[in-house]
Order: sequence, then C-alpha cells, then structure tokens
Amino acid sequence: MVPALRYLVGACGRARGGFAGGFPGACGSASGRPRPLCGGGRSASTSSFDIVIVGGGIVGLASARALILRHPSLSIGVLEKEKDLAVHQTGHNSGVIHSGIYYKPESLKAKLCVQGAALLYEYCQQKGISYKQCGKLIVAVEQEEIPRLQALYERGLQNGVQGLRLIQQEDIKKKEPYCRGLMAIDCPHTGIVDYRQVALSFAQDFQEAGGSVLTNFEVKDIEMAKESPSRSIDGMQYPIVIKNTKGEEIRCQYVVTCAGLYSDRISELSGCTPDPRIVPFRGDYLLLKPEKCYLVKGNIYPVPDSRFPFLGVHFTPRMDGSIWLGPNAVLAFKREGYRPFDFKFSYGVTEMYKACFLGATVKYLQKFIPEITVSDILRQVAVRGPMSDNDIDCFLWRCFAFTCSFK
Repeated sequence: MVPALRYLVGACGRARGGFAGGFPGACGSASGRPRPLCGGGRSASTSSFDIVIVGGGIVGLASARALILRHPSLSIGVLEKEKDLAVHQTGHNSGVIHSGIYYKPESLKAKLCVQGAALLYEYCQQKGISYKQCGKLIVAVEQEEIPRLQALYERGLQNGVQGLRLIQQEDIKKKEPYCRGLMAIDCPHTGIVDYRQVALSFAQDFQEAGGSVLTNFEVKDIEMAKESPSRSIDGMQYPIVIKNTKGEEIRCQYVVTCAGLYSDRISELSGCTPDPRIVPFRGDYLLLKPEKCYLVKGNIYPVPDSRFPFLGVHFTPRMDGSIWLGPNAVLAFKREGYRPFDFKFSYGVTEMYKACFLGATVKYLQKFIPEITVSDILRQVAVRGPMSDNDIDCFLWRCFAFTCSFK
C-alpha cells in the first residue's frame, strides 16, 4: 500500500496558470493534435503522463476533458479496464436529466445538480446529441403525502430549480391525461438523454485536444517508484507507478481515480481509505408494451420517502420511445451484476416481494395510472447497474457537474 501519493485534488486549488512544481510541457500535446484511441497500439509499458485518470466512464472522461481543456500543455491519459468506454454505470441507468430538486439546499450536490443540468443541455445542443426535455411530475396520491410534497417544492425553490410549480388535479390531467393524483410538482426542466453517448462525446473532445485513452488496462497496483527506471531521462519526474494485470505499467506525476463500482478498492490501492464502501444495488425495471406507451408523456415520480435512499418506483420515458416502469431496489450479488439473477439478498421484504411478483409492482403503479394492467407489461428490464448508497441518477449528475469546478 502506498503511504502517500500526490493527488490532483491538492493541486487544483492552486495557481490558475498551472500546477505546483510547474508541470513541463515536453510530454504534453501543446500543438493540440489528436492522438489515436490507444487500446493496443501504444505500448503501455513505456508510457508516462503528467496526469492519469483511472476509469473510462462518464466521471473519468468528464474529468479528463475538463483538465485538458484547461491545461492543454499537460500530457493526460485515461485508463479503462474494458475494451470499450462507458460500459458500466454510464451505460446502465435510466437516462434521466434531474433538475436538482431533491438535495439539501446550499449543499454541493444541490448546486452541482442544478448547474450540471443546465450545462448538459447546453453541451448536447452544441454537439448535436439528442435529448428530450419532457418534464416530470412528482405526484401525491395520498393526503398524507401532501406535506412532504410541499416541503420538497420549497426545497426545489431554494435550490434554484427553474420553472417549478405546484399543480392540482385538473392541471395534472393537462400534463398527464391518464395520471391521477391530488397534487403534484411540475418540473418542466427534467429531461432524458443517452448518457453513454454523452460520455463518448467527452472522450472525442479529450482525444481531439491531445489526450490519450488506453483501454484493456485493468489497474492492479498503484505505488510510489523507489528509483528511476533504467536508461530513463525522466529521472523521478514521474514517481507514481500504475500497474495492470498484464504486468504493464504507466508512470505519472498525479493520479485521479474515477473507478465507479470499484472506487473503494482503487482508493485502497492508492493508499487512501476505502470508505465509504460500495454497496451494489441493481434496479429492475418493467417495460410497457409499445401500444400502451401513450399512457405516459413524461417522467412521473412518487413523493420520495425520506426513510429510504431511493426515489421510488416511477414511470420513465426513454430516448427510443419505450417506457420503463420501476425500479425495484435489489442488492446485487456482485458489483457488475446487471442480470436479474445476479443477486442474493433484497433491500427489505417489500422490494423482494415486488421484484418476485409482477402483480405487486403493477398494483403500485396503478395508484398513478389506473389503466395499466399486468397484460400491458412486455418484459422485465434488468440493465440498471449497481449503485452506492445514492441513486445512480444523482451520481451521473455529480460526474457531469465535475467539469464545472475546473472552469
């Protein structure tokens, strides 16, 4: 284990013109010429970078993009264990662009979510990435839910969420003709997008600015070099050594770990604390039959229960026109357990009951849209990836908003 690595976190708040110690540009790409995607063509065993980002998901790619755009003279590399980018959490989520209503006012999460949503819409427009600003209703179907709904509305106003309004039954019908409810929060700035497409666009921006991406590089160890490599002219300029499972190594000055489901293990490899530990949850969705998709126009959510870390079973339109119903929160048997049978325990008896019995989930959904029946469900979608203690949707917002902190 490494007793102390030099981390970028300690350098980001320093002089705007560069990092402490004055990173040289000799190994960088000051000319801005793009480097090719390096899966096997570039010899990883002889590579060195000023900064290395571990993880080729949306968090790592957003971080890499932000760094190289702000510091184009630095040599920056992204390491990804898979042969393709953004294939885990980035590609296994509901695709919702949340507005920022749920978080505690003045918290970093609230600020980043609101700002991140605005930046994501702007980025998608600039890059021609398809998205839909279809809006969301958070609906109270029971009288006891109304105080919580009103408190959530006040929280959204404090967070600066645009366009929020409390609406009654008649206006609920105007927005969602088949939805029943006593009162709802109308969130018009909520939308949907394919986050993997966004992440791949980040990767393209990063490479066009001179960054390098090395796939099939699964990190096994991170350590401080004890001496300079033989016949090296760099000396101890790149003291951090990152080794993969094939025995290849990368050397760098700073390392940023964005390892998603394995972030706690990579943190421990780097000499930092493994806490908080990743607790893998999987979300099981149901898929509405295409001929019944007219029942749902935008996102329809229940009033969240503060006792649980999830947003509840909801109606989620997708970019391909399909409608997802769910999810149930089920503890995954393994970190990358995306399939329905990749679990051992459930998050409580209620979630297991709904996961095993289709009728129970449909009965809950009927509180919002009574017309839905068991026969309207086409199949189960079990592609939403394991989560930590926060909902994966919120995790995606933190990743995109990370780019804001480097502007």
